[in-house]
Amino acid sequence: MAMTVAEPLAGPAAAPPRSAAWRAGRRWLPCLPTLWPEMLVPRRRPEAPPFPFSAGRARPYYFARNAVFHGARLLGLAGAEVLVPAYHHGVEVEALEAAGCQPAFVRVNARMELDLEDLEARVGPRTRALYVIHYAGFPQPMREIREIARRAGLPVVEDCALALYSCDGPVPLGLLGDLGVFCLYKTIPVPNGGLLVVNGELAGEPPPVLPAPLASTASHAGGAMLANAAFRLGDAGQALRQGGRRLARAVRGAARVEHVSTGTMHFDPGAVDLGMSRLSAAIAANLDHREIVAARRRNYRLAQARLETLSPPVHPELPPGVCPLFYPFLCDDKDRLKRRLAARGVETVDFWRTGHPACPAERFPEVAMLRRRVLELPIHQDLSPEDVAYLCDAVEESLA
Repeated sequence: MAMTVAEPLAGPAAAPPRSAAWRAGRRWLPCLPTLWPEMLVPRRRPEAPPFPFSAGRARPYYFARNAVFHGARLLGLAGAEVLVPAYHHGVEVEALEAAGCQPAFVRVNARMELDLEDLEARVGPRTRALYVIHYAGFPQPMREIREIARRAGLPVVEDCALALYSCDGPVPLGLLGDLGVFCLYKTIPVPNGGLLVVNGELAGEPPPVLPAPLASTASHAGGAMLANAAFRLGDAGQALRQGGRRLARAVRGAARVEHVSTGTMHFDPGAVDLGMSRLSAAIAANLDHREIVAARRRNYRLAQARLETLSPPVHPELPPGVCPLFYPFLCDDKDRLKRRLAARGVETVDFWRTGHPACPAERFPEVAMLRRRVLELPIHQDLSPEDVAYLCDAVEESLA
C-alpha cells in the first residue's frame, strides 16, 4: 500500500493557507500547527485519505501512549522483555511497563539511527518483541529490522508518533510492523488523537474505547484556534489569545472540570481507555494531507539551506517520502538559545532532554549528546517561506 501524498513531493510545494506578510505587529511562530476556522467546515476531498487514516484495522485513542499499552496487551507481552531504543521520550516506556513489559535498551547513534548490530546482539531467550521509533519523520531501516525479527520469531511495533505521513520510499511507515502507533496532534491541529494500526494476520482486537471528554476536547480546540489568531493577527491576536486562556482557566476552575491534557509527560492509567474525539476525526477529514507534506518538506529544505552552515544537520539529506516533524538543530547551550528565540517570538521544544530512569545514560553517549544538544525548531505547514526566513534570522541573531 503506497502512501498517496508521497508521490508529488519532487515538485514545488503548495503554499500555506495564507502568507505571513500581511500580519500586523509582533511576529509569533508557534511550535505546533494551529487550527484555522475553515478546518471546521466539512469538505469533500477528491482523493481517499492516506495511510494510516485509510488502514483497515485502526483503533483511535486519545493518546498514542494508549495505543502502545493496548498494542502490548494485544501481543501478549506481559512479563516479557521488549527491546526499546535508548533514545526515547519516556512515556512510551512507561506505557510498556504498565502493560507488564520489561524494557531493555538498544544503542542509537548520533544521527538518530538504530544500531542494528546492537539490536540483534541483544535479542535473548526472554525477548518477545522489538520496539522501533522513527524520529522526526525519518525512517529506520524497517526491512533489515523485519529480517532480524523474522530470524528471531519476534513481532515488531513501529512507533510513528513523530512520523505521521512519512514513507520509506513508497511504503508508509507503520505498515511493515505488526503494529503501528501514531500520534496525530503532533503533526495536525486536532485536539487529541492517537491510532493503533494492526497489520497482517494478528488475531484479536483491543477493547472498546471510552468517549473523549468533551470539556478537554473543546479546551484543546479552543486553544489551537486562539493560537491561530495570535499567529495571524500579530499583537491583537496575542492579546486575544492571552485573554482567552485566562478565561478558560477561570471557567475550568469554577466548574471544577477535570482537564485531560495532551501535554502531560507521563503515562496515566486512568486515561488508558479514552478514545479520540469526533471533532479530531472531523478536522482530520477536512485537511489537505498532500499539501501538509509538501509544505513541511519545503520548509525543512529552506531551514536546512540556511542553518547547516551554523551547525551540521542531524540528517544531511531529506529522502523522498519523508514528512519531517521539525528541524532538529544541534546547539551547545539550548537553554540559552531557546530563551533568545522566545524573546524573538519563536516557539521551540526542548526535545527529549531526559529519558526513562531505567535506561542507563552512561551506556549510550550518543543519546546523551542528542538529549543535551537537540532543539526542535518549527517547520510545520502553517509557516510560509517568509516565516522560515524569520526563524533562520532569529537563530543567526541568537547565536551571534
